[in-house]
Amino acid sequence: MLNKLRRFFLRHLRKMRFLLPKVYVKIHYEYFSGKKLDLNNPHDFNAKIEWYKVFFRPKILTQLVDKYEVRTYVEEKIGAKYLNELYAVYDNAEEIDFDSLPNRFVIKANHTNGHNLIVKDKKNLDKKKSIKLLNKWLGKNQYYRRGQEWAYKDVKPKLIIEKFLKEKDKNTLVDYKFYCFNGKVKFVDVHFDRESDHKQCCFDVDFKLMPFRKGKDDNLEFFKDYKEPSNLKEMVKLSEILAENLPFVRVDFYSINGKSIFGELTFYPSDARKKFFPEEYNTIIGDYFQLPKLNSKKETITNLEAIKY
Repeated sequence: MLNKLRRFFLRHLRKMRFLLPKVYVKIHYEYFSGKKLDLNNPHDFNAKIEWYKVFFRPKILTQLVDKYEVRTYVEEKIGAKYLNELYAVYDNAEEIDFDSLPNRFVIKANHTNGHNLIVKDKKNLDKKKSIKLLNKWLGKNQYYRRGQEWAYKDVKPKLIIEKFLKEKDKNTLVDYKFYCFNGKVKFVDVHFDRESDHKQCCFDVDFKLMPFRKGKDDNLEFFKDYKEPSNLKEMVKLSEILAENLPFVRVDFYSINGKSIFGELTFYPSDARKKFFPEEYNTIIGDYFQLPKLNSKKETITNLEAIKY
């Protein structure tokens, strides 16, 4: 009864996103994990992600989570050839020139997660309804919408329109999410068939199945015969270049018929809400994540060059 009552209060406190970050992340973490958060000594992966929200705030993170501005970073680090083709960028949905767009395209909000409008046939697009939806997205702030994901707080909302990607012999894109710690890929989280029968599993850098997964559903049998993408080594190398000098970042790529296409950079996977299974891997993966040291005043880290471990 006491646990149910506490969860009830946590659920309501979690909506108070105006709370001080050090207070809020403790509520957020306990609500989703059922455990207390010790910001002075976090152990498991999600506990360290909550720490990241509060104490790791170099200004470049705002650029890196911005799906439009990150393109400049990617171009400088690995080259424009790894970027998806960009058709247009808009500040509001009414400006979109639908007539100039091809029959298939994707509209994304640059400042939030999961706001993607996939258009496979423009003739069937309800433009009026779509404009209303897109403007609704522009009115959201990821920091206040989710769990105080700091890097998104000051991203200026935009709509970006990109090429529709299609991989041969597949109905949906396969997501390759490279978990990078201190600039090195430790494993890749692979997501298959998100739209209809979502399957997920984790592999090492040699594409051998890892004994853990991000979610309760066990898809090990499905992935036992899953073939390594021909450009896996390239995606690992590119991810490590993009992750250079960062304690942790998840780098997402698509493999389109053997071509590596950058997806996004993420510092707070699943907003620290979802854990790994089996349970012990939350601590094992947390051990990969070496947090930078704070100064004696426990001040927020704002300078990448000043990081010490």
